[in-house]
Amino acid sequence: MSNKFYIFSLTLLSLILNNSLFAQDNTKIKIESAGFFDKDDEKFPNATVLTRDNLGQVIITHEGVKMWCNQAFFYQDRNFIEAYGEVILIQGDTINLKSNYLEYNGDNKLAYAKGNVVLKDPTSTLYTESLYFDRNIQEAYYNNTGKLIRYPSDTITSDLGRYYIDLKKYRFKENINLKTPKQNIYSKKLDYLTETGLAYFFGPTDIFSNDTEIYCEIGFFDTNNDKGYFIKNAEIQFDDSNIKADSIYFDNKINYASATNNITITDTINKTTTTGHYSEIFKDVDSMYITKRALVASYQENDSIYIHSDTILMTGNEENRIIRAFKNAKIYKSDLSGKADSIHYNKKNGLAQLININDQLTNPFVKTKKPILWNLENQITGDSIHILFNVKNDELDSLLVFNNALIINKDTIGSGFNQISGQKLFGNFINNELKKIDIVKNAESIYYLRNSENELVGIDRSKSGKIKILLNNNSIEKFKKINQVDGNTYPEEDFLDELKFLKGFYFREEEKPNSIDDLFKDDPQLILKKIKSLEIN
Repeated sequence: MSNKFYIFSLTLLSLILNNSLFAQDNTKIKIESAGFFDKDDEKFPNATVLTRDNLGQVIITHEGVKMWCNQAFFYQDRNFIEAYGEVILIQGDTINLKSNYLEYNGDNKLAYAKGNVVLKDPTSTLYTESLYFDRNIQEAYYNNTGKLIRYPSDTITSDLGRYYIDLKKYRFKENINLKTPKQNIYSKKLDYLTETGLAYFFGPTDIFSNDTEIYCEIGFFDTNNDKGYFIKNAEIQFDDSNIKADSIYFDNKINYASATNNITITDTINKTTTTGHYSEIFKDVDSMYITKRALVASYQENDSIYIHSDTILMTGNEENRIIRAFKNAKIYKSDLSGKADSIHYNKKNGLAQLININDQLTNPFVKTKKPILWNLENQITGDSIHILFNVKNDELDSLLVFNNALIINKDTIGSGFNQISGQKLFGNFINNELKKIDIVKNAESIYYLRNSENELVGIDRSKSGKIKILLNNNSIEKFKKINQVDGNTYPEEDFLDELKFLKGFYFREEEKPNSIDDLFKDDPQLILKKIKSLEIN
């Protein structure tokens, strides 16, 4: 019997009988099993070499972890292990670590694994070339590229990664790529929960799918349910529509998005830009609504049309787009503006309708003020107003006013008002200027007559079956009464106050929007919802 074999037979016997060498202190690393023991201070100073046999690997334990390997170098004085060959480290049901090589320090509970490292938990597997494991704080980390696979679908690669074992959470940094069956996500910093598949972004992040692109600098994505929430410079691209907002929620399964605060939606197909502070978009049915100072700008070749209201609903594709504006709706164009309780615009036939909802009697705007339209110096009111645009060039084509139509034009020199009223009004535009007006049924008029030197020669007030007017440069060029039933021309001094105004007269020049900013001037105070930042342990 060799001296070496004798010595280590005694050592093994001591381990088995009284546990005196390795188990007197429960903080010490314990050798549970080994096929062969060897000690050669010349070749391996202060080390005991443990080698497997045909019956099994070397087995080592320490305070809740169990290790297997083909060969181990045990430095008893340092409470330190170097393990080689098919190394496995298991900690309860939380950690299953495999590698070619492992270092483990029993005093500070630090482990270092390298060579084909595989770290498994119940729902995911990490692959990397080297890994540090700190048992004191239950964290593992790598700094040389890793790949995490979460079954059955998610794959994440990054340059740096840290695993918080108790939280079942990974924190990835630098060159992150999260792949799901439908998304490809790139980020600078990402937290990922392996049990739930929830991903949190804390840095510039891009999300790509077949027909959607998303950008944010703080965000959240549920990989199990294919939906997310994005803040800080959030942006989403739907086909030809771009959405920017302080926050965006997106559900990819149903192609639904909602946005909050400082929203801008750009539609390159329909040539519109929509703004507001809360919106919902239903992509599959080509519809959306927006509220809180909602504004739609429809761009034309030489001009733009703006529609504003409390809430705006848009439906239909490019050819069949319909815009519905509700509650204190306004329309503005460089040469035309108007307001009503509601505005309905059909892009296919070019028809814009200004209407009031008669049953909203509690609303002072609806109760006391009819729909109104301004074109140059003409004020037009009625129970409802229809504007027809030329669908080829988006220019004004014609005008229809139904029930209680009234057109008011301030006299060019004096303080009086030219007025025409009737049941219906029909108007025609040329180059966006109102050129022809027909008033039918119960037509009444007040007209200030002036000579070629613009001197007032009388004031005409009359009733007719119908009135035809031709306008030029915003002045009446021709005034024709048809089937006149009553009328008189008065000198200015005989034109009494009770004669000066037709029924329903209400001059509303102060309400006229003269700019885009004017569209918002009587809106209630806007209080924006506070956007909360994402927090995760």
